[in-house]
Amino acid sequence: MVQRLLTRSAGAALALGLMSVAALAQDAEVAEMSTEVPADGQFVFNTLLFLIGGFLVMWMAAGFAMLEAGMVRSKNVSMQCLKNIGLYSTAGLMYWIIGYNLMYAGVDGGFFGTPGPISIPDPAADTGDYAAASDWFFQMVFCATTASIVSGTIAERMKLSSFLIFVVILTGILYPITGAWQWGGGWLAEMGFSDFAGSTLVHSVGGWAALTGALIIGARKGKYSEDGKVNALPGSSMPLATLGTFILWLGWFGFNGGSQLAMGTIEDASSVAKIFMNTNLAAAGGVVTAIILSQIIYKKVDLTFALNGALAGLVSITAEPLAPSAGLSVVIGAVGGAIVVFAVPLLDKLKIDDVVGAIPVHLLAGIWGTLIVPLSNEGTSFVTQIIGIAAIGAFTVVASGIVWLIIKAIIGLRVSDEEESLGLDKVEVGVEAYPEFASGAGRI
Repeated sequence: MVQRLLTRSAGAALALGLMSVAALAQDAEVAEMSTEVPADGQFVFNTLLFLIGGFLVMWMAAGFAMLEAGMVRSKNVSMQCLKNIGLYSTAGLMYWIIGYNLMYAGVDGGFFGTPGPISIPDPAADTGDYAAASDWFFQMVFCATTASIVSGTIAERMKLSSFLIFVVILTGILYPITGAWQWGGGWLAEMGFSDFAGSTLVHSVGGWAALTGALIIGARKGKYSEDGKVNALPGSSMPLATLGTFILWLGWFGFNGGSQLAMGTIEDASSVAKIFMNTNLAAAGGVVTAIILSQIIYKKVDLTFALNGALAGLVSITAEPLAPSAGLSVVIGAVGGAIVVFAVPLLDKLKIDDVVGAIPVHLLAGIWGTLIVPLSNEGTSFVTQIIGIAAIGAFTVVASGIVWLIIKAIIGLRVSDEEESLGLDKVEVGVEAYPEFASGAGRI
């Protein structure tokens, strides 16, 4: 009897052991299978990355609007809000009508693609690694960002109609052409030029166009005295400018993270997470550096330097947010913050009136970020990076300069001195941002 009990116990134990081994083997097989996302799953995840990244970058349009609204004087706030919603909408239409295909359709190592409206397939017939419409949306919001950069620099003295005409050309033709050189598989891509998310292709393009416009349009009335004195023209709301900066910072995770262009594998998902981390560290490095340098040089901490330090750090890391280590990301962003502190007063010495500081932030920090890519990316070279920076800069300056001058000759760029003094809200928009203050005080 005892022997039978022992035999049964041993048999039960053996059976349980075999069942456990089988279960473990099955779990291991399931775990191994789970690392391979099926094609449909990859399509869904990749599409979600484009859409989520896209609406985060679209949210940056609100950031630019709030930043500019805070940095201009109260008599021009409505105009900046109108310009930003106008340029975003114009960019969306132009990138659909001509821009996307000019940038991507049949570039094949050349200079631009085939202009024409983009055709989106029926959802039931959509093939590839992601939804075609999600790709268009993600690329379109980058295009709109380029125009937003121009808006802030030439604020407070330019006609609305002239600005929107320039936006039509910038977003429909100029930006897509330079984008085709790299992201569309054009001649710079063939050379090995690298710009992960657009330090040059987006930010420097916008910065070059803004610089050219500022030189042609001239400074705001009263900004520079004949004796060389720089007169401060304080913005209307630092809280709004700060809010705008935080919105832009948040949107940048979509800007850089979405540029991974895939999230259907473990490696892609981890890459997006690392990009988020490096992007945040670079911005933080830019802020802290701007605060420290501002205190050392000017004996006071200038909030606008801190805000633009964050943005310069973000622009600097945008050319290569994946490859650098965490420490190098901080350094890259810190140099961007330093650029802002030293470049803003330099522009004033040159009498280049940049209302929001977009030229140091987007142009100069964009050049820095693109130039330093080979430090962390072994597949690139400093020579190729310099060629790309110079070629895109030269094209944008010449092409945008021609457009600015044509608009100036035909309808003019600036409002009159009297209209500038009254404020563009009153003479161009007809709706004052703060009617209970200033000239609107006392109205019934």
